[in-house]
Amino acid sequence: MTTGLRLLFRLGIFVILIFGVISVWESLKTGKWFSLGETQDTQTTHAMVLEEVQALGKLELVRYNFKDIVEHEQIVQWFPNPKAVLIVQGEAIGCIDLTKITTSDVSAEADTVVVHLPEPELCSYKIDHSKSKVYNTEYAFTEQAKLVEAAYRQAEKQIQNSALEMGILEQTKKNANQILKPVLEKVSGKKVVLKYRMKGTIPAPR
Repeated sequence: MTTGLRLLFRLGIFVILIFGVISVWESLKTGKWFSLGETQDTQTTHAMVLEEVQALGKLELVRYNFKDIVEHEQIVQWFPNPKAVLIVQGEAIGCIDLTKITTSDVSAEADTVVVHLPEPELCSYKIDHSKSKVYNTEYAFTEQAKLVEAAYRQAEKQIQNSALEMGILEQTKKNANQILKPVLEKVSGKKVVLKYRMKGTIPAPR
């Protein structure tokens, strides 16, 4: 092989190497390194089965919306305490379970109907994750997911406690008079009085 051919051969190898390096670099930047022909198309199959049908009779009468800044810190020894700061939005809903009403709870007179309702309930409380976010974490390292999950659990528990402390059950009763009572009066054509069952039980005589 002559000197000119050797030079052309080396130049060709050099060009191939350069193009190879550029190709690898572009693949790394786009995340397609060794994609093995991977495409953006996806295919999903489902095998959904309806397991149960439940009759719902809970009348939702009030919703409390909450926004909270949560600082959750895990106390550890020897190392800085892992900490998470969340901005959380959530809700609590007060309701009355109408399925608990029986015929004995309704009594009628000439122009009045008396309905004994079950006690109001806090039927649900939850965090709206679409409107909540993790503001900051510190010293969590590989345990960040567990730390954030624990912080969300505490935030959800606080929504429950705050709703009860702020009187959501009493507000449910007030809204029942404002919303449910007019409907019943319209249907029955009589004056409606809403009462609630007595809490607790009467102790047995000794």
